Amino acid sequence: MKKLIALAAILLASSVVAGSPAAVAMAMEQRGAQSESRTLTGHVYNAQNEPQQKAIVYLKNTKTMLIKTYITETDGGYRFAGIAPNIDFEVYAEHEGLRSDTKTVSGFDSRKEVSITLKLHSK
Repeated sequence: MKKLIALAAILLASSVVAGSPAAVAMAMEQRGAQSESRTLTGHVYNAQNEPQQKAIVYLKNTKTMLIKTYITETDGGYRFAGIAPNIDFEVYAEHEGLRSDTKTVSGFDSRKEVSITLKLHSK
């Protein structure tokens, strides 16, 4: 009986060290998804074509309806990293009652780096 318990303990310890096949596959999939992810960058400009700082940029996943936001930098720049490569998403900006047009990027668009300029205008 002691030998059986010792053998079970050794097998359990070796599986923890080696990792289960499912855990290894999941880790590889996550690493692959990270390397295949997209990045969205761009700038927001006001009606006078000046960079608009502190505008809120909205990134909307059109499948899950999840929205992420980014407040633009002093140069009007924004950046969203880690976007899944196979989703459609929309992006638009708002600032003090002004709004940009909504731009759409398809999941079929294969670019890893997407750059979109948004211009604010009255609603």
